[in-house]
Amino acid sequence: MKGSKLFYGYTIVASGFSIQAIGVGTFVAFGIFFKPLLTDFDWSRATISGAQSMVMVVAGLSAMFLGRLNDKFSPRILMTAGGLCCGLGVLLMSVLSNVWQLYLYYGMLFGIGYSAIDIIPLTTVARWFIRRRGMMTGILKVGTGAGQLVIPILASVLIAIYGWRTSYIIIGAIVMFLLIIIGQLLRRDPASKGLLPDGDRMTQTVSLKPIENGSHPHEALRTRQFWTIGMAYIFTMYTLLTIMLHIVPHATDIRISGTLAASVLSVIGGISMAGRFVIGATIDRIGSKSSMVICLVLLISALLWLQLASELWMLYLFAIVYGFSHGGLCTVISPIVAEYFGLRSHGALFGIIYFISMVGGATGPVIAGYIFDITTSYNLAFWICTASSAIALGLILSLRTISKDKEITRESL
Repeated sequence: MKGSKLFYGYTIVASGFSIQAIGVGTFVAFGIFFKPLLTDFDWSRATISGAQSMVMVVAGLSAMFLGRLNDKFSPRILMTAGGLCCGLGVLLMSVLSNVWQLYLYYGMLFGIGYSAIDIIPLTTVARWFIRRRGMMTGILKVGTGAGQLVIPILASVLIAIYGWRTSYIIIGAIVMFLLIIIGQLLRRDPASKGLLPDGDRMTQTVSLKPIENGSHPHEALRTRQFWTIGMAYIFTMYTLLTIMLHIVPHATDIRISGTLAASVLSVIGGISMAGRFVIGATIDRIGSKSSMVICLVLLISALLWLQLASELWMLYLFAIVYGFSHGGLCTVISPIVAEYFGLRSHGALFGIIYFISMVGGATGPVIAGYIFDITTSYNLAFWICTASSAIALGLILSLRTISKDKEITRESL
């Protein structure tokens, strides 16, 4: 192979970046449709929030199966199916008229497709890079921030011009087309292209088949570390998904216009790109645990400030600190699984952690919506988020390395 040829792993990262931008940006944009749905339908905030929570539950359940499939089969096939489900779910929202349709089209169909947005790109990148896994995962996850920056603004503009139904048609068609096309660029591992991880040039005399060390699922599930990470992400995602869905309604409730409220969400997305990139690079230097501790401390600080935020500039300041921590926390989840349990069953183990985390992600928005319905305020909901983040911090601080505990004897990466 000529030294001047670009390593295909960078194409994998670019593809994952785009998939994350489109999928997660569309998911976050549901918060922009929140008030229009409240206006047109006699539904409570808890009811509408429940659809977002159902996405999390369905995506989490699907991720456990998808992770196993991605350990064995081509990510191109799986991403095609995921893109089809995501796009179709969004398209069908344009004909929404009943609650059961909200839960079927968005909660179920979009939720099934949404599981592919994280599992497939992150597991694939983990196999293409070893020494630079944190950095490349961070770059890939910058795509999430890009989507959070662009798609909520796009949705806000489209709703203002065409209304929410036509906006769903436009966004749904774009999502389906792009996810399917970009997914065709994915390859399972470097060996599928006759390459080695990280673009290494050294030769293997026996085979280019990657050596994937680490734990089998049944081994990892018996460790304290696995469940500590899982529980930490339950509490983390409880907070992150609550904020991402309810921050725009909260901003409008304190008399900020819809467009400016949407801009707060976009600031979170924009700043989260820096968080993903910086924390991705930090993971390679100080490890996943320390990187996660930094992010959780920042998250708690941002949530305490949110209790005082009553003006737009204060919400922007919140968005800056929160956005950085949000981006870092979403970046570290795949590397921390690979760091503690290796790559042998990364897809399956990441899928299980993803599902566990979505339990929190599904619960938070509904509880926050219910609290608002009975108190007409998000204050208590935001305090619960603060406490949840503090519990996550305590869990991660208690996390010890596998080698010290000698709970897994297999060689890890």
